[in-house]
Amino acid sequence: MQIYVNVILPLPIANVYTYILPQEYAGSVKVGARVIVPFGKSKIYTALVYEIHFSAPENVELKSVISVLDEQSVVRSTQLRFWEWLSGYYQCTLGEVYKAALPSGLKLESETIISLVEDFEAEYPLKEREQKLLDCLSGKSKTVKELGALMQLKNVLPLVKRMMELGAVEINEELKMKYKPKREKYVRLTSDYRTETSLQNLFDKIKKYPKQERVLLSYFQLSAFLNKGMQKEVTKKELLAQREVSISSLATLEKNGILEEYQKEIERVERITAEVEPKHPLSEVQDKTKMQIQQQFQEKQVVLLHGVTSSGKTEIYIHLIQEIVSKGEQALFLLPEIALTTQITNRLHRVFGDKLLVYHSKFTDSERVEIWKKLLTEESGQVILGVRSSVFLPFKKLGLIIVDEEHETTYKQYDPAPRYHAGNSAIVLASMHGAKVLLGSATPSIESYNNAVIGKYGLVELKQRYAGIEMPEIRVANIKEARRKKELKGHFTPELIEEMTLAFQRKEQVILFQNRRGFSPYVECRSCSYIPKCENCDISLSYHKNQGTLVCHYCGYTIPMPRECPHCHIEALEPVGFGTERVEENVKEVFPNCKVVRLDIDSAKTKTAHEKIIGEFESGKIDVLVGTQMVSKGLDFERVRLVGILNADALLNFPDFRAYERAFQMMSQVSGRAGRKNRRGLVVIQTSTPEHPIIELVKNNDFQSLYEEQLLQRRSYKYPPYYRLIYINIKGREFKQVEQAANFLAVQMRRVFSERVYGPDKPIVTRVQQLYIQRIMLKVEQKASFVKAKELLKVLIDQTMSLPQFRAVFIQIDVDPM
Repeated sequence: MQIYVNVILPLPIANVYTYILPQEYAGSVKVGARVIVPFGKSKIYTALVYEIHFSAPENVELKSVISVLDEQSVVRSTQLRFWEWLSGYYQCTLGEVYKAALPSGLKLESETIISLVEDFEAEYPLKEREQKLLDCLSGKSKTVKELGALMQLKNVLPLVKRMMELGAVEINEELKMKYKPKREKYVRLTSDYRTETSLQNLFDKIKKYPKQERVLLSYFQLSAFLNKGMQKEVTKKELLAQREVSISSLATLEKNGILEEYQKEIERVERITAEVEPKHPLSEVQDKTKMQIQQQFQEKQVVLLHGVTSSGKTEIYIHLIQEIVSKGEQALFLLPEIALTTQITNRLHRVFGDKLLVYHSKFTDSERVEIWKKLLTEESGQVILGVRSSVFLPFKKLGLIIVDEEHETTYKQYDPAPRYHAGNSAIVLASMHGAKVLLGSATPSIESYNNAVIGKYGLVELKQRYAGIEMPEIRVANIKEARRKKELKGHFTPELIEEMTLAFQRKEQVILFQNRRGFSPYVECRSCSYIPKCENCDISLSYHKNQGTLVCHYCGYTIPMPRECPHCHIEALEPVGFGTERVEENVKEVFPNCKVVRLDIDSAKTKTAHEKIIGEFESGKIDVLVGTQMVSKGLDFERVRLVGILNADALLNFPDFRAYERAFQMMSQVSGRAGRKNRRGLVVIQTSTPEHPIIELVKNNDFQSLYEEQLLQRRSYKYPPYYRLIYINIKGREFKQVEQAANFLAVQMRRVFSERVYGPDKPIVTRVQQLYIQRIMLKVEQKASFVKAKELLKVLIDQTMSLPQFRAVFIQIDVDPM
């Protein structure tokens, strides 16, 4: 009987596709395994087996699976169910989930290969370039990219096309494996010299050759060969690093059959070498909080821990995780930022040793593949620490998920699809495993706190800092008044400069928060008011002084900083506003003897850069840490007493219904970095509106009032938690087409959803990466069926997209936007 497989392709296509499974693979292929399949005219993809069956679809010409890559599944059945939920809830395809979930190294890609036609004979003399192309292909096929480089041509395709027409070359789609196991060369004694007698004879013989004897003695010393039970393998690199070992002497020993070389696959992911030590005992308050969480878990799947900054939430997490691990189950510890993983990793290493695995995007793709394989095959990896993509990992016995700083917007994926929220998705993932979820934050999101208040989640509150440390004192500095009196130094008020001076005298460290990177948000000509803008986006270019460039923070478009205004040709371009780079420069001007470092996306592009900056600040080598929101969460520095928030107004005046909530969260979280151990912290908030109600709430650490005030507003204006939101983003290269499609879709939506439809409107940035954008907002009340609403919306979008005049337009759905 013929076997068929339905597969998921890593493409944004709605359906699974059916292929014939050749008889040679019958009985060996499993659901969740990877197979190689042809698709379209010439493409080849790594697909994932979704279903195995015996029914061929009617009136469809089926292709066959080319090969099966895996004997065992690389995606578990629970993961596939999770993918189905993500696809349905966030209105994307299974292919898009598959593409996001698996590390690239587990997917093969097809690459166009140019080959010589063996029996080609030219009918006339070839031109110089044509002959050179054939010479380049002589003996070995080349990719288009390789051929272009050899020919020194930017675009080699016209020449390739010409040679194809002559019948001289042909193209193929060849599979290229992205992941290759890392291998290392080792050295060992051959089997002829492993007995006591043969070893004695060897040393008697080799005494005549001192250089070879030294190599052999170095090998014995490194391998502890003569010490039974202590023996270890020796790498060739390690042996050659010894002072008296030469390559030629080692080669002679190999040639004479005394030593032999062999290769081993090694891990890219570093093994934990730190000694495991007991977890710290909990204080009486922490222990009581932990017990309350466990009691809540008996009735609720999800519990919210609302604990003030520095209350010791992480230590409670560690104790809960250890109890899960002792039962042989896994725990996932989610963090919103890669920057946070450094400190937390060190703490977890000391407790869990090699049971801990870390997973995030700063790892190389090969490292991520190895972590994936570990979780599939090994019992290690019972504690997984990672950012939002960690929810896709192949968990086997998940018992607990901790979502730390659950309010953070970085848990939301924006582009590409799936546009999922890791915190919300973690709750669904946990329910599929029968696991519990602990949400933790000093400033929980309004939605999560409301879920706890109405009893959907459990709620545990921890209102005092660890070891009785007081909450920081918060002072407000009037930046408008300081500017009027001409008392500003750079972007610092006299109050902040005075406190920084005192901090340095006491050998304390300072954190300065400015939620904009670069030197300034834009530059402007003081003569004609011209502002350089991005060619691809409707946004001004940010000035990065260190690189001497103007950069678009949306698409990455970069140009050198012009010497003169491109519009009026006068040297009058000046930076306006300030970012972290300018703050760093200001600190150096005002405090020239201080060591200042930035922590933002520009300064911490790699995994090691993050770790180095945080490690140096933690050890006291840095006096001032200037940062964006990276410094606002979860970091614990015992020498920091003073925190400066340089521009609170930028947080308060953002055009979004969550602006006040986010401003409160950001300022409270940054403030929480001040005052650890034995000294109360101090926070200086610089603002032009010191009387603003949110500033008052931050000063009093009054989350409850914020929550109550926000609920009143959101009920009135139909926002979460009373309504659920869906953004429909209409994009295209032609503004008129985008506008017409958005208006058409909005009319169709109003016929179905009536007053629940808002827009279309232009977003703050109306063009990104040469695509114009219009947005429609759909508000769905909590009591209405969200599933049905999405089904109706999908039908309307498909109808719009099917119209000929809108085929150049594409529409994205963002469910539960942040």
